[in-house]
Order: sequence, then structure tokens, then C-alpha cells
Amino acid sequence: MDVYQEAVCYLESQRVPVVVEAELEVLEEDVFHDEAESCLLSPLRHESLDFPDTPTLCSPKEMLDRRLMVLKGILESEEVYLRELEALLMPMKALRASAGTSQPVLSCRQVQTVFYQVPEIRDMHQSFYCGLKDRLSAHCPIEPGYCETGKMSHTGFALMVGDLFLKMVNQIGLYGGFIRNYEEAVEVVHKCTQSDPRFRTLAESMMSHNGTDKTRTRYTFEALLYKPLDRVTKTTLVLHDLLKTTPGEHGDYTLLQETLRLSRSFLFGVNESSQCNREVTLSHGMRRQLMRDGFVVDVCEGERILRHLFLYTDLLLCTRLKHATRGKQDQYRFCWYLPLAGLKLRWVADQGRSPDSHHRLHTIRTKMYLLRQQLRQHAQGSRGLALAARSRKKLEQMELMLLTHSPVYTLELHSPSDKCHTLLFSSLYELEEWREAIHKLTTDNIETVPPDLLTLTSACVKLRMTQQPPLHSTNAVEDEESLCGTLSVAVHSACGLQQPACLYVCVEVDGYEFYDKQAQTHSVHSLNPHWDQELSFQVDGAQDLRVLCVSQSDAQNDTVLGKASVKLESKILSKRWRRQTLHLGQLEVTLSLKYCPHPLEPPSSRAQQQPIFCVPIETVAQREGVLVPHVVRCCVEEVERRGMDEVGIYRISGLTIDISTLKTAFNSDLREAVTMLRSAEVNVVSGVLKLYFRELPEPLIPTEMFQSLARTLDIQDINSRLVSMLSLLHSCPDPNRHTFLYLLHHLQRVSEKQDVNRMSLRNLATVFGPSLLRPPVAGQGHDGPSIDISLEVVVQAQVIFCYLQCNNLPEAQTSLPHDTDAEDETTHM
Repeated sequence: MDVYQEAVCYLESQRVPVVVEAELEVLEEDVFHDEAESCLLSPLRHESLDFPDTPTLCSPKEMLDRRLMVLKGILESEEVYLRELEALLMPMKALRASAGTSQPVLSCRQVQTVFYQVPEIRDMHQSFYCGLKDRLSAHCPIEPGYCETGKMSHTGFALMVGDLFLKMVNQIGLYGGFIRNYEEAVEVVHKCTQSDPRFRTLAESMMSHNGTDKTRTRYTFEALLYKPLDRVTKTTLVLHDLLKTTPGEHGDYTLLQETLRLSRSFLFGVNESSQCNREVTLSHGMRRQLMRDGFVVDVCEGERILRHLFLYTDLLLCTRLKHATRGKQDQYRFCWYLPLAGLKLRWVADQGRSPDSHHRLHTIRTKMYLLRQQLRQHAQGSRGLALAARSRKKLEQMELMLLTHSPVYTLELHSPSDKCHTLLFSSLYELEEWREAIHKLTTDNIETVPPDLLTLTSACVKLRMTQQPPLHSTNAVEDEESLCGTLSVAVHSACGLQQPACLYVCVEVDGYEFYDKQAQTHSVHSLNPHWDQELSFQVDGAQDLRVLCVSQSDAQNDTVLGKASVKLESKILSKRWRRQTLHLGQLEVTLSLKYCPHPLEPPSSRAQQQPIFCVPIETVAQREGVLVPHVVRCCVEEVERRGMDEVGIYRISGLTIDISTLKTAFNSDLREAVTMLRSAEVNVVSGVLKLYFRELPEPLIPTEMFQSLARTLDIQDINSRLVSMLSLLHSCPDPNRHTFLYLLHHLQRVSEKQDVNRMSLRNLATVFGPSLLRPPVAGQGHDGPSIDISLEVVVQAQVIFCYLQCNNLPEAQTSLPHDTDAEDETTHM
């Protein structure tokens, strides 16, 4: 083993991070800032996995702008670091004074050990900070132009800071003494904290100002002692980052090269007598362990970047994976980390996508579908194998792009120090797994020991449990058990709630990403919610179904009440509905599944929901797979939730513009419309329901029944009249009959509170009569005597009033039966 390798091995054994040549290629991001924001100011932070269309070159002006950004970040970080050093040194004078008394807190030797080289390091960084601040303050940006020589002339070329970095690195040897002394210093602090209450109080209450906001951060003595040890590693990292953003013709380039060389040499040449390699032990004797890892989309300044996220016992670490080349090992680059102590989580439901995003995703999916077809065609022959390999590579690249741009679920991470990071997920199920894992660790209140970022990041290769992004295209062998065709899921109902809540069900499938893999029911507010909503998926390679039940509050803070995963087995599923009851925590959700295998068509752009207003009710019911259209049920449920005590409900109408807005929403997106219902005025909701019936092309009670119903009014015996009217009702088409019965039961419940809402059965009949029952139009093939217009309204109101007076109305069926002759299957999760 040569001297270089011996030095590297020793430094690693001593827990001193080493930037070896192979690692320098990936250490491009600026990690010289505060740990929780290290990646935010890096000029190369937008690089992600190697997409085929990712640009790698930039102009000199862009490099200089990024360089300026890096320098400003360094200045801010230096300011924070100096405040931390001042907080560490604050008790030094008092401890030295007490050392000469009869009851010293620390002896003179212990004081010297604890603060060894810290004042000198502080003075070195103070000088560097002042010099850099003066240079940046004097720097005044101007517009770029071109000199006569053709070279770029930009104010960034006039900003020279290389000498400041060289001067600082020439004094970096001060850190050598600190590193050699570090273990002994920590041991003194630990022992004195245990034995002396005075020192323990001091060690647990050291504070550092956070700058202009005048807030203060509390540190332990040991945490502050770790700051210089952590800082020396970052010096090399930031020099490499700064050099990457400095054009070769810049006057600082040569100086920064020399500075970086000296910094590397220092790391390689740390004295072998250092004994600072300690186990990373957290409070309560727990060791830092990797609990979960996976690929997520990190949002940085509005841009989406695919990252590898690692959840440790006490912190979240975000890294960038750089795949190995030429047989070398994969490497990770540090992006940011957040301690779990005090971390707050907030997830935001599906916010939808813009038309541009839909078009982009459709283009990617179409290309993926064509590449998949090519793969199947190239399955034979040597030339076919070569083409297949090329097509598979392109397919993986396209799926990576889709993985980056398709997520719509947001998980926000908020630390006590006001640092915030946003992660995106395409799967609500996966988001909830991450949220549960993080929440469980944060409740344990584990104290964070500041990590050695390079060592921790380098260890990710060995510790990781997830090797690659979750790409379905990497499966080389086709699974005959996976589904290919149409999978239909009918979500029926849920039970097990302790109190009424507004719930919706989210259903996800896996497989190739050619088609939408996630759908949700509309929201229902009830103690025992019923949706009876059918969701349909085009699946290719599907093997698992995931179901989540979500509670939606008025504050838009959704909560997952339970989740379950179901294995999709082609041998069991068929074209007949199969009912299942899933246990989602304390909830039971009943649904039915059916599967129709068939070759799939190329993915089409997302079709707009077909309108439901001004469309025959039978058409809407058939399209939704129900007997009572969702618009009727949603409006009725919302009125019963908060409009039963409203004076003049159904008589007093809401604003026309608000009713029109809700109508448009129902015609385009059911879930969005139901969300809008929950915040709309209740008179607007009742107005939407009346408008739906009024705009039906054919009234709810068919026109051919008008004459027959009018004649029943001449029957004097009330019971005989009701029998005759109910008999006529049975001749209506199923959607008309069940929707009418559903509405009648609702209006009866409204009239039960007529003392409050002033809406009697007669009032309700007068309001709804003209919308539900209309006479035939003369000259359109209808025979029989015509009714005087003055009597028409009377007949409409009296017919509805008679139906409302019936105490034994048949119950309404809201959905088509999805049961089979097989027994129900209960899936326990």
C-alpha cells in the first residue's frame, strides 16, 4: 500500500472525511453553508440523474453569475459559523477566571483542552469574512459586453477573491491541532457535564444569534465543538465548487487551483495520532441507523429534481445519485439534510396539472408506448437484441423523465430553524409510508448529533436498501401473472367512523406508466359514507392495487385514515364483479373489482369529462355506472349537511354566477366540483340541484306520463290515488325512478324541519313541480287533449305533493349491483 492509500485509510478510520480523486467528480454542490441549506445556493443544484436532454454547458456570463451566487452563500455561511464560534468561546473567559478559585468549574488545563485552537480559528475566519465582505460590497454589477479582442468583458472578471481563500488555507493547519485535540475535549465536556451541575447548566444552554431576525438557537457544548470539525471538510468542498464556476481565463482561476491543492493536501496529511473516531451514538444510547430510503422528487426554486432520500434514526439526508462508469462504484453527492427533532410535516392533496403539463406527459407516455412495442418486435435475432438494448435504454430514460414530472402530491418539511423543503410523490400511498416513518421517529424526540456529511453521504452506497429508481421498464422478463387490459374498481361504502367526516377514496395501480395510474372518488360527508362510484384503469403489467381512505377538512388539511394493498391475480379476477371488504386501519371499505383482458390502444391525451347538464339522465347514469347521478347525490348530501335549518332552502336561490361556476365544474371535473360545493353558499348548492333537473332534455318524470298522472288527481280516495301513482312510477326507466325516489325522500326530510326552514311539503312541491314534470309539447307526436297553461302549474305541484305525502315510498337504489354469485371476500391488511 502506498503512502497516499495509507493516509486515506487512516483518515477514514479516524472519522475524518477524505475527498479522494474519484469523489471530486461528484462534489460539485456548495456545502459550505449551514447544514440545513447546503445545496440551496449551489450553481449546479439543478442537475439530476443523467437525462438525455439535460444541458451541461453554460456561458461565461452564466458561470460568473453562479460564481457570485456561491460567494454570497459563502459569506452568509461564514457569518453563521462565526456566531457559532463566538457562542462556543463565550464562557471561556469566565471558566478561566473560576479556574483560579477554590471551587473551579474547570481546571486551567481542562479550559485549555476544551478551547484549544478555537480563538485562533475564530480570528482566521473573522479576517477572511471581513475581506470577502468588503470585496463583495465594493462589487457593482454592470451589463455584459464584448471587448475589441472578442473576449467577454463582465464585472465578474473584476471581482478577485482568490488571494483571500489562499491566505485562509495557508492557515488551515490550525484545524490540525483542533482535530488531534477533539476527542479529549469532548471527553472533558462529557465528564464535567455529568459531574458538575454548574457546567451542565452551562453546557445545555449555549445560544447563538440567528442574525437580523434576532432569534436565538440553542446548542449543546458538544454540538458547538463539532462545528470546526465539520467545517474543515466543507472548505475543500466549497473550493471545488467555486473553481467549477470560475472561467479558466479569470484571474482567480490559478489561485483557486493552488488553494484547492493545499486544502486537499491538508486532509490527506492529518496527523496519524488523531483519535477522534467515535461511534455515532444518539440520546438514550441509540445508534444512528438507516430506516428507509427511496427516490423522490425534490423541488428547488420551482424546478423538479430526482433525488435519493435517506431516512436515518435522527435525520433526513437528501443526495444525488451518480451512476458508476467503467465498473466503478456508484457515488452519492450531498444535497441537504434536516434533523428530525422538531420537524413538522404537511402534505397537500393532488393539486392537478396545467394543460401544458398534461400535453408534456402525454408526449412522454406516447414515446414510451412506441418504445415498448419496438422491444417486443426486437425480441429475436442478434440484430434484434442490439436494437432491443437501445430501445430499453431509451425507455428507461423516458420513464425517468415521467417519474420526475408526473408527481402531484406534495410533502412539506418544516424544521424548527425555519428551513423548508418540498418533496413530490406520484403515489399517495408512497407519500403516506414516508410520512408515517418520519412521524414515528420525530415522536421519539431523538437528539441529533451533527453528522459528518462526507462520511455519511459516502456510506449511502453500502447502506442503501433501494438500488435504482422505481422503473417498471427495468423488468426484463414479462410476468404472465400481471394484468393487461381494463381494470374496473367500484367503490361502494365505508364504515367504522366514530363521528361524521368528509371522506374520499384514492385508488392506485402499478405497471407501465402509459396511462393514468391513480383515481379518486368524490367526497362524501357522512358517518357511513356511500360513494357507489366506478373507477376504470387501463393497465399494462399491473400486479398491485392500493386503496387509501382520506378525510378532507375545511382547512384543506387532508388526513389519511387508513390504507391497504391488494395483490391483483389474473386467475381470480374476471369480467364479473368480485366484491371485497378491505380493512384500512379502523375503517372497512367495501369495493368490487372486475377485469377484462385485451390488447391496449396507444395512450390518448386526457379526455375531458363529458358534460352532465343538459344530457339525458339515462346517459349520465350509464356513463357513471349508477342509478342516481353523482351531481344529485352530492348536492343532496351537502344540503342535508348544512342547509336543513336554512330559511327558504330551495325557495331562495343563490347568485346566478356562482351557480353557473359550479355547473361548469360539474361538467369538467367531479372531484373539483364537490370540493367547491363544500365552500359554496348552501343556496347556491340547492340552486345547482334545481338547475340540473330544469335543464334535463326530457323531464325526470317522462312527458308521456303527464296525462295519466293528471287523471289520478281526480281519484277521491287518497289511498287509491297513491296506489295508482306508485304503479305509474314503476313504468319509468330505472335511473328516472330511483332518482325521483331519492329526491322525494330528501324533500320529506327537509319538510320535517319546516318549523325552522319554513319549507312545507306543499312549498317544496310548488318549487320542484315544474322542473320534474312537464306536459307534452303539442305538434311533436303527442296525442290527447292539451291542458290550459294556467292549470299546468297546478297539476305539476299537486302530483309532486301527492308523492311527498306518501309515507311508504319505496327506497331508492343509488347504484347498480356489483355483486357476483360468489361470496364476499374480506381482505385483512
